[in-house]
Amino acid sequence: MSIAALVTWLITAGGGFIMLGGWLSHGGLSQQRSGTSRFPAPVIFGHFGLAAAGLVLWIAFVGLHTRALGWIAFAALLPVAVLGFVMLLRWLPGWQASRGGGAAQEAAAGGAIAAERHLPVPVIVAHGLLAVVTLVLVLLATAGGS
Repeated sequence: MSIAALVTWLITAGGGFIMLGGWLSHGGLSQQRSGTSRFPAPVIFGHFGLAAAGLVLWIAFVGLHTRALGWIAFAALLPVAVLGFVMLLRWLPGWQASRGGGAAQEAAAGGAIAAERHLPVPVIVAHGLLAVVTLVLVLLATAGGS
């Protein structure tokens, strides 16, 4: 089960890299400073940093089979999940507005379109679902010792 958790964590991280890269390439960091983006940089980089640190700990757990490492990796995932949920809640209003033509209206009016509106919805959905699966697998593998 620990290998399954590792695989799902790596795939989830891949989706996260796609979204982080898309947000940055569409000016997310500068938009965050100007108030266009609804994603605060500390939330994004905190989510990324804690997830990366947890993944390193999980890789060590898989290699060393030290249960304490598994629990620390699981503990790191809890704030990662909270920060991810915060970003989802901040992303949803923009996505809903774009479904109603809001992004096209903003662009036509000369307004900047928030960087997070450019994120691919299938990647967001897959990232969230795989994150939940990863969290459960990490818990089960750590608690079960496998």
